[in-house]
Amino acid sequence: MNVKARLILMNFLQFAIWGAYLTCMGTYLATHGLGRQIGIFYSIQGIVSIFMPAILGIIADRWIQAQKVLGISHLISGAAMICAGLYGLGAGDAVQFGPLFTLYTIGVAFYMPTIALSNSVAYHALEMAGLDRVKHFPPIRVFGTIGFIISMWFVDLLGFQHNANQFITSGGIGIILGLYAFTLPVCNSNNDGKVSSVADMFGLQAFKLFKERKMAVFFIFSIMLGVSLQITNGFANPYLHSFGHLPEYADAFGVKHANMLISLSQISETLCILLIPFFLKRFGIKKVMLIAMFAWVLRFAFFGMGNPGPGVWLFILSCIVYGVAFDFFNISGSLFVDQQTEPSIRASAQGLFMLMTNGIGATLGTFGAQAVLNHLVFIPLKNHAEPASIMQGWTNAWYIFAAYAFVVAVAFIFAFKENEKEA
Repeated sequence: MNVKARLILMNFLQFAIWGAYLTCMGTYLATHGLGRQIGIFYSIQGIVSIFMPAILGIIADRWIQAQKVLGISHLISGAAMICAGLYGLGAGDAVQFGPLFTLYTIGVAFYMPTIALSNSVAYHALEMAGLDRVKHFPPIRVFGTIGFIISMWFVDLLGFQHNANQFITSGGIGIILGLYAFTLPVCNSNNDGKVSSVADMFGLQAFKLFKERKMAVFFIFSIMLGVSLQITNGFANPYLHSFGHLPEYADAFGVKHANMLISLSQISETLCILLIPFFLKRFGIKKVMLIAMFAWVLRFAFFGMGNPGPGVWLFILSCIVYGVAFDFFNISGSLFVDQQTEPSIRASAQGLFMLMTNGIGATLGTFGAQAVLNHLVFIPLKNHAEPASIMQGWTNAWYIFAAYAFVVAVAFIFAFKENEKEA
């Protein structure tokens, strides 16, 4: 099997793990009396991403080969997720927040760093094979999104959206990838037996990138844009199911199969990934990031305007622009960081990018979104407000998220400077 085929399988499994629960966990939690804790479950992904990717990136840079760190992390994560699923199935409607959240947190803590690690493994393998990363990585990465979609459909069609089998599915795939990772191309660590400083010992050299104004601004806006990343993952599925309380939408496809409707976002993602090499080389990182930012504005606005009946086309448009919003930020940003860093700190730099986006940014975004939705949706719901009033609250929340993304985009226009060579 050639290197590209091996990396395709790695990416397929990497994101199939996430797709099994990421978009439907909110519905499972709401169904089992944990709706008020949805934001906590999604925010822990961001919290662990503040330090875990950096720690494991340091280990991969300095001491243990990256593909081995990847394998060990997936084995631990997969085992924890299977335990979470078994507990959820055993507890049924009596599931408690503490045990489920603890097992889930262990799983997520060792999964989130693998996103950056898998990128580092892929970039290194392509470089060793003499292949252009910007040209060859996006077509490989697209299979990760395909894996995410297939996993979403599997969970939807087997009726796992409302039960803990989604965690068992995720954990099982994780164990498979954990074992497979040990067969991937070797990524030699940069440990030469000499540690010249405390910064070298703990891999903090990646933070020297903040000395460059351009990189500092890039990372700051990575936080600000990262705020948007988990909002639809956490709340889109419960939002679509909320339409089921209105008689005219109770039997709509988007209500019955919310995961399949949302999967259009990932289908769009597969197509948009293939556009990245052209857009990056033609327009440069600044314009590509701006396109992503304004796509987030449309993503949220269309969600607020749509419904599962006559307005379902707006949901479809929202899913289409999601591919641009996610890929042109996450994938292009990762490639940009890789190009701007020295080989000795690339894994740490990817961990730093992960910290800014899925760590600090996503944590702030999830807590902020939960606060907005508590005020507009969940507190009125607790007070037995009318379904129409609840749906209006959802709509207003999506407009607030769209306004935030618009402000970030406008600020980025003036703050980020790209030199002529890079543009």
